[in-house]
Amino acid sequence: MIRPISNICALTTSMLLATTAAAQDMPGEGVSVHPIKATPVNAWLWNQVVALGLGELGYEINDIREADFPVLHLAVGQGDADFTANNWKPLHDAYYDRAGAEDTMVRMGPITTGAGQGYYIDKATAEEYDIKSLGDLKDPKIAALFDSDGDGRANLAGCNPGWGCETVIEHHLEEFDLRDTVQHDQGSYFAIIADAIARHENGSPILYYTWTPNWVGDVLKPGEDTVQLDVPYSAIPGDPDGSTELEDGSNPGFAMNDIYILANRDFAEANPAAATFMEQVQIPLSDVNAVQVRIRNGEDSAEDFRKQAEDWIADNRGSVDSWLETARAAAK
Repeated sequence: MIRPISNICALTTSMLLATTAAAQDMPGEGVSVHPIKATPVNAWLWNQVVALGLGELGYEINDIREADFPVLHLAVGQGDADFTANNWKPLHDAYYDRAGAEDTMVRMGPITTGAGQGYYIDKATAEEYDIKSLGDLKDPKIAALFDSDGDGRANLAGCNPGWGCETVIEHHLEEFDLRDTVQHDQGSYFAIIADAIARHENGSPILYYTWTPNWVGDVLKPGEDTVQLDVPYSAIPGDPDGSTELEDGSNPGFAMNDIYILANRDFAEANPAAATFMEQVQIPLSDVNAVQVRIRNGEDSAEDFRKQAEDWIADNRGSVDSWLETARAAAK
């Protein structure tokens, strides 16, 4: 049977329209994406949500690699990775600048706002000895209250080498003349903080650094179990005129941070759908905190991390679909 030419043309046009529509729905088809994240577990939700969203746009998502903050910034800047959802501003500005800044990367978002950091002690010791500032630990007698290894110095449960907070803490110890009275305990943060929690449960004084979003604040509740210390004055590494003072007059010693997605500039410019999607993603701090509690309660496998992101997307399907629609339109 010979089809009429008009029917053949109509069929061909229909097939072309269907192919075009499919391409518009999946603008990332055929493109392989290489994500990278920081080592803290709170980084999983951000990176998994972005990766799953890009997957819905047709991108082929490779396994999410892990690295410390300086390395992951360099990886994105050099094109060894295509994106990370782990750029804290201003905490990681030095890493961002060293990796090429806007010449090599596109900073998008923020994905989450209002992330805080600071030093804390148990409330009982704070009230008994009227301790309000990190500077109070310059007094050897006050510092010795937090000595857990017998050397007379306070043991500060601190920050991993290679994290941005390490630079700030080390700077504070020098700036506030605390080297002789405070020891910065480093290694695996979550092992160190677990030891601090155990000592608190036994009634011992504790001194520690932490941040939000993080499950630590759900276990050691500020205002109930612990008190946040002020610092004597603002002291930001590399920024002598910078201020960490908050509107209420308190000064935690760390600037409030927003978390951004970084994409390699060549990747972002070649993939407007991916870049547009990443620019829109927003995850409230409270949602990230809620996932941290799930992780602390045992949901800590790779499958769990993916499930947490899938659950978040399901709970926010309307917003995600809107981001995807805008991303697809950007690819036309």
